[in-house]
Amino acid sequence: MPISVWHARRPAEEDIAVRDAIELLKTRRSVKPREMAGPGPSPAELETILTIGARVPDHGKLTPWRFIIFEGDGRQRAGEVIARVFARKNPGAPAADVETERKRLMDAPLVIGIVSFTRPHPKVPAFEQELSAGASAMNIVTAATALGYGACWLTGWFAFDRDVLDGLGLKPDEKLAGFVHIGTPTKPSDDRPRPFLSEIVTRF
Repeated sequence: MPISVWHARRPAEEDIAVRDAIELLKTRRSVKPREMAGPGPSPAELETILTIGARVPDHGKLTPWRFIIFEGDGRQRAGEVIARVFARKNPGAPAADVETERKRLMDAPLVIGIVSFTRPHPKVPAFEQELSAGASAMNIVTAATALGYGACWLTGWFAFDRDVLDGLGLKPDEKLAGFVHIGTPTKPSDDRPRPFLSEIVTRF
């Protein structure tokens, strides 16, 4: 009896889950890091987010990405790296500007850096591998949003500066696909204009 009842209810429950997933994807929007506060994800939630981040298309099973976690004092140490490089390359910059760079990762309680690298492969060009890293970043954003947090995928000059990347521990052949800032939204986030399908869709 319990088995038959479970089977009878399962389709309806799956329909609800599908509708919820579709609604999440249709309404997801970025939350500015300055509009985030604590708490951030728990250790169990972070593991879930990273697990989903690693579940992306990966032609050739090359795993051409990895993650760096910045939280607590780690955000400050990363900020020191960014500020030091900025000050060296901009010797005339006001102290306030250097301080702004120092706080780049301080708004959200958690920041995940998505590191992208490529491996030589006869069937998987580098571009495909880089796209896989981008898919990983988007999965992280979506997973964090599904858990009720605000999330924002950002780069900035320091994401492309070799000296900063070296200071953050990246290898010479590694790049940053970006930083995903994750935290609790402090205010409702307005959506931005989205493209009309009629402007971006054609049929062949």
